[in-house]
Order: sequence, then C-alpha cells, then structure tokens
Amino acid sequence: MPAYLLIQARLTDPVRFRDYAQRAAALVARFGGRYRVLGGQPLQLEGAESDLSTVISEWPDRATALRFWNSPEYAEIKTLRIGTGAFDVKLLDGLEAA
Repeated sequence: MPAYLLIQARLTDPVRFRDYAQRAAALVARFGGRYRVLGGQPLQLEGAESDLSTVISEWPDRATALRFWNSPEYAEIKTLRIGTGAFDVKLLDGLEAA
C-alpha cells in the first residue's frame, strides 16, 4: 500500500531553505520516493485562507517512507532547514490500487 508524506510549511528564509530542498529531493529519489505536489499557490475552495506551502511525496509503502525519514542521511540534511521556517509533517497511508 503506498504511503505519503504531507509537509506543510511556512517559510521564513526561502533562500537558505533552497539548499535543504535540493539535497532532500535527491535523497527522496534515492530512497524510492517521488514528489506528487511541490509547493505552489493552492486555489482555496473552502475554509480559511492559509499561506502554508504544501509538499506531498509518495512512497511505495510506510516502511520505505520511515526508512527515509529516520535515515542518518536525512538527519544530516534536515539540519539545513533549521531557522528557515515552521514545518508540520504527517505520514499518511494511501489506498490499494483498484
């Protein structure tokens, strides 16, 4: 069953964040993940407006996503985003293909 990392962020230093984003993207691919949503301005259809940026990455399964998230390589890269914003990260289970 696929799994998804849902990241919502409020960036305060997008210039410094770029190095993290580039290095994290390469690691996501190396661990078998792929981006499905990568920032951009959403069209608010319902609810309160938000200035949060959203990123969704898809993984083959929960175990693979957790291997990436808990890896020493990601722990090192994650330090690059310190002081660049506020981040909320969730791991979601997807649906089996019909």
